Amino acid sequence: MEREKIVQTAGRDVLGSFAPDFARYNDDVLACDDKERFQKEVFLPIGEKNPYGKYFTGQSYLAQVSLEQVPAFNVTFEPGCRNFWHIHHAKSGGGQMLICIGGRGWYQEEGKEAVELTPGKVVNIPVGVKHWHGAASDSWMSHLAFEIPGEDGTTEWCEPVSDKLYGELK
Repeated sequence: MEREKIVQTAGRDVLGSFAPDFARYNDDVLACDDKERFQKEVFLPIGEKNPYGKYFTGQSYLAQVSLEQVPAFNVTFEPGCRNFWHIHHAKSGGGQMLICIGGRGWYQEEGKEAVELTPGKVVNIPVGVKHWHGAASDSWMSHLAFEIPGEDGTTEWCEPVSDKLYGELK
């Protein structure tokens, strides 16, 4: 016997005629609970399981967008997933730029307050800045990651983001 799929909405049924964009965003992006549904909300492929997964808490996915001129990747985080603290190094140039393209997440530099990531938010990360980024606990999140060309560029992976620090984010 086939079971009927139950669709839970948090805005469309009540706010649809009043605030259709908010209702769609609330129901279809923030409330996403599976990879296939979230894929419909972002304009780039989510990709495969991230080969750098050992530097993440939770599951992330990686899709190469371009390796020409400025390397670009779409990184997708399941709810609660975040990468470890890390630092981008280079003798000259280098760094990273993130552009959130779907869902909701966080970016934080060591010693500073976390910044909420929502579609369209751009973060420029200079060389030598210890930081982390990932999804909110209740939302998928995708961002484009641009690796800014630099001389002898490397990434130093550090400790995981603590559950205590992450749990304080709302």
